[in-house]
Amino acid sequence: MTDYATLAGGCFWCTEAVFKDVIGVESVESGYIGGHVDNPTYKQVCRGDTGHAEAIRIGYDPAQLALGDLLDIFFATHDATQLNRQGNDVGTQYRSAMFPADDAQAAAMTAAKDRAQAESAKPVVTTIEPMAEWFPAEGYHQDYWETSGRSNPYCMAVIPPKLQKLRKSFAARSRAVAA
Repeated sequence: MTDYATLAGGCFWCTEAVFKDVIGVESVESGYIGGHVDNPTYKQVCRGDTGHAEAIRIGYDPAQLALGDLLDIFFATHDATQLNRQGNDVGTQYRSAMFPADDAQAAAMTAAKDRAQAESAKPVVTTIEPMAEWFPAEGYHQDYWETSGRSNPYCMAVIPPKLQKLRKSFAARSRAVAA
């Protein structure tokens, strides 16, 4: 059985790379959610006027990976205290947000945000937003780290530190560490 979690934590290239390394994750799809334009394009979303967030939809096996653990990884591998930005990426499209599919996910997301806040001296600004229509990103955004990211200076600056944090803080959850 596969469950899905929809999360936004800045650039979807960067969050996708992290979760593809997590044991129990079966799929990661980059896309757009939370806006007011049907079938938005990357160019439209990057302008920041569609209301969408760059996000990932994570398919995971709940027998191998609890939602709470997945959410703890989410909070540990992006800066949930930055409002509408992650590093040099600025705008509402880079917001930290979670989109629960049901009441149980909403409760788990609230609990994870509370755990993150308890560990942070700064306010956690991650929003919990209503589930909205999901729009997959264009094909060239999918599996970006594996296909193009290692030749992209931005990705080389951002993704390896995120993977290092995952592998250090969640070693038992990392495919790379387990291999």
